[in-house]
Amino acid sequence: MGKLQLIATAPMGLEAIVARELKDLGYSDMQVGNGRVTFSGDYADICRTNLWLRTSDRVLVKMAEFPARTFDELFEGTKALDWSHWIPEDGEFPVEGRSHKSQLSSVPACQSIVKKAVVEKMKAAYGTEWFHEDGARYVIEVALLNDMALITLDTTGPGLHKRGYRKLVTEAPLKETMAAALVLLSRWRPERPLYDPFCGSGTIPIEAALIGWNIAPGLRRTFNSEGWPVIPQRLWDDARDEAYDSVKDDFPLMISGSDIDPSAIEVAQAAIKKAGLGQEIKLSVLPVTKAKPEGDYGCIITNPPYGTRLGDDEEAEKAIRQLGFTAATLPTWSFFALSPAKSFEHYLGRPADKKRKLYNGRIECALYQFFGPLPPFRSQE
Repeated sequence: MGKLQLIATAPMGLEAIVARELKDLGYSDMQVGNGRVTFSGDYADICRTNLWLRTSDRVLVKMAEFPARTFDELFEGTKALDWSHWIPEDGEFPVEGRSHKSQLSSVPACQSIVKKAVVEKMKAAYGTEWFHEDGARYVIEVALLNDMALITLDTTGPGLHKRGYRKLVTEAPLKETMAAALVLLSRWRPERPLYDPFCGSGTIPIEAALIGWNIAPGLRRTFNSEGWPVIPQRLWDDARDEAYDSVKDDFPLMISGSDIDPSAIEVAQAAIKKAGLGQEIKLSVLPVTKAKPEGDYGCIITNPPYGTRLGDDEEAEKAIRQLGFTAATLPTWSFFALSPAKSFEHYLGRPADKKRKLYNGRIECALYQFFGPLPPFRSQE
């Protein structure tokens, strides 16, 4: 098979970051759309992108896109595809679906039609009437938008945010993909200090360390497509060898954090150890008012606590004000905070140099960016 059309799905607002990641990995033929970046690749690229993408949710194979105003159109368009190329006779192939602004608005009905079409095509290919579906997993998705059906095959399995280092979570954990995005959107570089005064389960410090040492975030997990016969095992081996060879862990990182909750720090330290970063990230149990980041020209990157009822959460307001007091003692530092609080700048005590709208799950937030001076060596560059 020649070039594939692959899709890296993206949380709302992070499409440009995912595209930048793909560009840095060497991909140039890209189309950026709502919630996804489409790019050209082959089987080896399925392996590479699953291992390397930090801010994408998953990697899909684009099987087809066609008009589907009726169930017949959806059935025939799906049946026309070469499913037996991908799915072996024992493959498990559940169908997921969604529909928006389309005549075919019943998602369960669309899933049923797609499943029936795939079964009919595979019956003819394998000469059988029944599929046990007890082999590798092939999740098919039908996404309908404005009467166009997009049929995809999920190569990832559990979302890419599941890196494999976090077994326990705190009450309101930040997704690993969003934590990585905050680091990538900041001015932080591995030679600068980084501090998170509301570190919770440690996700921002861990993702920063993975970025700082150029560790592929998917190295400690497996993917659905690792069990697919169509992708030779040697391609996965080559991709992992490349990732191990790319690690740059020959210099110390200055990454630290704190949280007022001792149980959160316990969870964070377990995750740091699981990620193999036990010596590189220093955490302590402290309120933000006692936080004393070491060094100059560092970056505070954080997700301060907030309640579900935005605007009347006194604890959230207090936390932001305390962050403002800490910021005032660090004149050479830059600050990056993700928060849904509309009055964040007022509580912090200064206007942001830049704001960027992002979504933490379904909660609309802003990344408030306060730029300190660049380090002298960066200014010279």
